Amino acid sequence: MPSHLYADRPAQSPEPGSVDALISQTRQLRGEVDAVRPDTVDDDDARGRWQRALCDLAVHHLDDIGEHLGQLKEGLEPTVPEAVELPRAAPAPETGAAGGEAQQTRVGSAEWNLLTDEVSWSDELFQIFGRSPESGALTLDELGSTLFSEDQPLLTAMVTACLVDGKPIDGEFRIVRADGRVRTLHMRGEPVLDADGCTATMWAVLRDVSDLRRSQRAVRESRDSLRRRQEIARTERRLAVELQEAVLPPWRGSLRFPHDSTGALDVAAHYLPSATSALIGGDWYDALELPGGRTMLTVGDLTGHGVTATSGMAVMLGALRGMAMAGIEPGPLMGWLNQLLETSVQPALGSAVCCRYDPARRVLSWAQAGHPAPLLFRRGRGRSLLPPEGVLLGATSGAAYGQAEEALETGDVLVLHTDGLTPRGIEFSKADGTERLLALAPRFSAARSAQDCVRLVIGEFGEGEREDDACVLVARVGA
Repeated sequence: MPSHLYADRPAQSPEPGSVDALISQTRQLRGEVDAVRPDTVDDDDARGRWQRALCDLAVHHLDDIGEHLGQLKEGLEPTVPEAVELPRAAPAPETGAAGGEAQQTRVGSAEWNLLTDEVSWSDELFQIFGRSPESGALTLDELGSTLFSEDQPLLTAMVTACLVDGKPIDGEFRIVRADGRVRTLHMRGEPVLDADGCTATMWAVLRDVSDLRRSQRAVRESRDSLRRRQEIARTERRLAVELQEAVLPPWRGSLRFPHDSTGALDVAAHYLPSATSALIGGDWYDALELPGGRTMLTVGDLTGHGVTATSGMAVMLGALRGMAMAGIEPGPLMGWLNQLLETSVQPALGSAVCCRYDPARRVLSWAQAGHPAPLLFRRGRGRSLLPPEGVLLGATSGAAYGQAEEALETGDVLVLHTDGLTPRGIEFSKADGTERLLALAPRFSAARSAQDCVRLVIGEFGEGEREDDACVLVARVGA
């Protein structure tokens, strides 16, 4: 159970200074353990051998801790994207009577006398193996029978090298206890030679490192999983960017629609990526010259991010372009888009505004689906157009979408945008963002082109912390 001093504190990311302090403390503690570790131990000093082995294990463990803290200080590479979800921590080991015993008893000792065949085990080692002292200690041959079959050759090789060549034992293996539980043990030991230089006894310290290895395995698996997720996120972002660039209009700067007509529109647009997310959303913008000299203007947004959103946006924008070229009015067009999204394999919601401008009549016909209304700027003043009826695309079956008309004049500036353009939160509301746009009216009046107006919008909103990506399209009525 955690200390009551920390029970009510939320978990926090370690500060660099605190990690440095832990590294220093670990190094200091390792030096202190080294200082008390016996340099030499008499062969008949069982307690001294036990203490030496414990010091060796402590030093080994402190070296591991120092390495892990160094990794924690350096951090994982590459950097984790914000849209990417981190792997969940591995579940804690089971607690209870058996679990508590395993956690409390981690180190035991043993000695095998090769001359008398006597075997001596500490009480702790009996607990680690799940055996009662009455059942007796295991001989070296019997010890091998408790190991996994693939680990038995390792133990045989270590014991042979110790008994025949006098080499120390240092290795790990897995055992199956009498109760069926699997434990991982780290064994360290040395031979004790007689007067003739032959191995008389072999002693060893066995440490239960099951929890440590389980934690290390969880770290490796979570690190590998995280790296796989990062690679998937990078691949998905690249695909989404490529798809978005293939679908959105390739033009940069101002364009004239229609090309040869009085009252034509000077059009410019810009895509603004999210400032807080590494994923690409489903925002779109488009301007298209229609038969009869008319022009289609549209912006919209699908919910979601990544390839799913951009592919859905490609389908919606393709359908919108086709229906506009076929002469379908903005209101009915929204109804067909709603039906298309409703029957889509990937369920989503969308918002959009679609305008059709007739330069001969200087009339803008438009419809919207749960989207911010276009803003009209005229002679240094701005206002939102009164939106006709229209709910979000994909929200309800058979929804009806109204259509409105607005007479335009030479010099008018029309601004269409997705709702990610203006910041939202405690400090800003949707109305605040609209007011900031409308406050640009005097500067729009002095602008010489639609591209200049787009630059003004980017200057006002491009530096802010947007939670979503956004599009803005500006159309200026020419003489």
